[in-house]
Amino acid sequence: MSTMQDYQSSLDDPSSRKFETFSYLPEMDQARIRKQVEYIVAKGWNPAIEHSEPENAFDHYWYMWKLPMFGETDVDTILAEAEACHKAHPDNHVRLVGYDNYAQSKGAEMVVFRGKPV
Repeated sequence: MSTMQDYQSSLDDPSSRKFETFSYLPEMDQARIRKQVEYIVAKGWNPAIEHSEPENAFDHYWYMWKLPMFGETDVDTILAEAEACHKAHPDNHVRLVGYDNYAQSKGAEMVVFRGKPV
């Protein structure tokens, strides 16, 4: 039987905090983020961009960047919106969300830009 790897995470150490499944993996480069956006589009989910201050990421709702991009299928447009949000709020975490119309829930969610730790 294999042993479980313990991921050190502490509320006192912002750099150790985990946000979602992908945060346990090495940080995604632009090519991997693009693959995730392609997956969201291929599933027919509606992409949206959210952002939040690092100190509020765990106990507050995240701000919506504009409206969800209903029906958007252009990967470059979605990535450009995430980049625009990051440029407008460079100290905030920026999250990409894929909303599933049929299940009426989030089908995918990942932090694509991390803000500066507090």
